[in-house]
Amino acid sequence: MDEVPQPAPTLEATAAARGELACLDGEIAPSAETMIPVTDEGLLRGDGVFEVIRVYDGRPFALGEHLDRLERSAANLRLPYPMPRETLEREVPMLVERRGGASFDGIVRIVLTAGGRRIVMTEPLPPSPEHVRLGFVTYAPTRVLDGIKSLSYAGNMLASRIAREQGFDEALLVTPHGRVLEAPTSSLFYVAEDGALCTPPLDEHILASITRDVVVRLAGAEERSVDRDGLLATREAFIASTTRDVQPVAAIEDRTLAAPGERTRAAAAVVRGHIEAALGRG
Repeated sequence: MDEVPQPAPTLEATAAARGELACLDGEIAPSAETMIPVTDEGLLRGDGVFEVIRVYDGRPFALGEHLDRLERSAANLRLPYPMPRETLEREVPMLVERRGGASFDGIVRIVLTAGGRRIVMTEPLPPSPEHVRLGFVTYAPTRVLDGIKSLSYAGNMLASRIAREQGFDEALLVTPHGRVLEAPTSSLFYVAEDGALCTPPLDEHILASITRDVVVRLAGAEERSVDRDGLLATREAFIASTTRDVQPVAAIEDRTLAAPGERTRAAAAVVRGHIEAALGRG
């Protein structure tokens, strides 16, 4: 007798099984039991800002930098209340400690909604392959949201789904004019024909990623625009983000790449060394 396919676990079920916690306006409870009103503008219109912070052995990494960006996002989005930075500086470590302290290795998500809700929640690291295959998806950046890490991520999530429907692991966002930008939740780095490690410029309306900044500063990457054909000529590429660190790219469309290549390994070592030093392990 054939087995009946079982539905995938819901987010609530997964959160409950892992014991994830949320802090809503100062009140801590299991994530799966934490609710906001359906009238909140963050839910109805995606009107709000967020940050995702990596936690290593109970220690939030680059918390100050993430709160800096959250503060800029909130100001640029004109949220109708002050960014509660001091409160978040207390709540993030408190929630991590409640989640397990040094035994917790995952992420903390912060959400500020236009409806006035302040949410801090723990999450496991999202599953990710050792390396990724990227497919081009046409995408036009919303320029009014430049410099804002907003809740309006439906376009990014749709791009990821389209790429997976086409047999890829993740999308690579490309403008209608053919300029390559970034992946939906990570920055792109590639090795140009002259051997330089490059990344698309911020003024092409991409997110100022914290991990991207580390690679630019410490691995010697430079900003350089690239189109589809130019990128397909690369011999090596990787994507980088808070949750991925440095992740090798095995293919772009039907172009197979070295994964990991020499520059990818070097960048990964630099990022890892920076993290270890920041956590006091170096």
